[in-house]
Amino acid sequence: MPSEDSKSARRDKLRPMNGAQMATEMAEQPGRLRHLLGRAEEIGELVRALVPSPMCGITIVARGSSDHAAVYGRYLLEAATGRPVSLAAPSLQTLYRIEHDYDGQLVIAVSQSGATPEIVETLQALQDAGGRGLAITNDGASALAQTAHGALDLQLGKERAVPATKTVTGQFTAFAIIAAAVGRAPFSPGQLGEVPDGVQAVLADPAPVATAADALASPRHLIVVARGYLYAAALETALKIKETCSVLADGYSAADLRHGPIAAVTRGFPVVALRAAGPAFSDVSALVDELRGREASVLVVGSGEGADIPLPDDVAEPLAPVVAVVRGQQLAHALALRMGYDPDSPAGLTKVTAT
Repeated sequence: MPSEDSKSARRDKLRPMNGAQMATEMAEQPGRLRHLLGRAEEIGELVRALVPSPMCGITIVARGSSDHAAVYGRYLLEAATGRPVSLAAPSLQTLYRIEHDYDGQLVIAVSQSGATPEIVETLQALQDAGGRGLAITNDGASALAQTAHGALDLQLGKERAVPATKTVTGQFTAFAIIAAAVGRAPFSPGQLGEVPDGVQAVLADPAPVATAADALASPRHLIVVARGYLYAAALETALKIKETCSVLADGYSAADLRHGPIAAVTRGFPVVALRAAGPAFSDVSALVDELRGREASVLVVGSGEGADIPLPDDVAEPLAPVVAVVRGQQLAHALALRMGYDPDSPAGLTKVTAT
């Protein structure tokens, strides 16, 4: 009869290693994004059928990582359409029950599970107020998908690790597809088609991330900073580090950091700066120099010389956030393991938050 020790050893052998599920889902991203991009024409037809005429503006409803995808979507959609794009405040609908008029608005509700009650309720309220609703979700049978006038099912496969990875890059990519469908996107179709290759390239290059995680050691706090399109990636990277490492990490715009919070960045303070070739590059580079002048410990994730964790030089700046988010996932995963945490199952977190 097997001993209890041998039974325990067998269970340990069958149990996935810490972080294995998150790593598996990260590795799926190039293939999943290629599949999503292969549906771009179908998605474009869906979205264009929902756009009100005339379209006065776009409102995006989201929480958590989906809210960071929404920030990215705001930048892309405002650039593509020239119309104002706003992020909804769900509590105005769910708590304060305000009167509102969304006639002429395209309302995009974003939720990986499609099961967050306040996102569903807010979408319904804005549709009742005249908005045309589009759901972006990884579950085409979810409450959100059933509530919306039309649903974009990401079809990314079930995500089991608590930290969202492939669903986030899927949402970012979906917003790029939507921007190309409804206006003049700030990138070409060819550049969009190269994004999965950029993701594959960074996944195949983990060594700089391992070195950066070693340099960060066990931080008590951390700032992630960027500007422009990459701001959304800074927010998402900070969240991934918070979730997986129990570190107080905050994402900032380079401009906002200068408006006061920079005073907290003192000697040895860890900062991760994201930059890509484009209009925001010089501003973030100047901030990096300023922070190093304060003797902060700055790691640069980006293109060009001097990057500690490189991004592919051939990814257009408006699309670089998709690839930068993956670098953020790698960093959070590596840092969590070094700190003794299981990034698959952060303490106290669940996959669906019932707000």
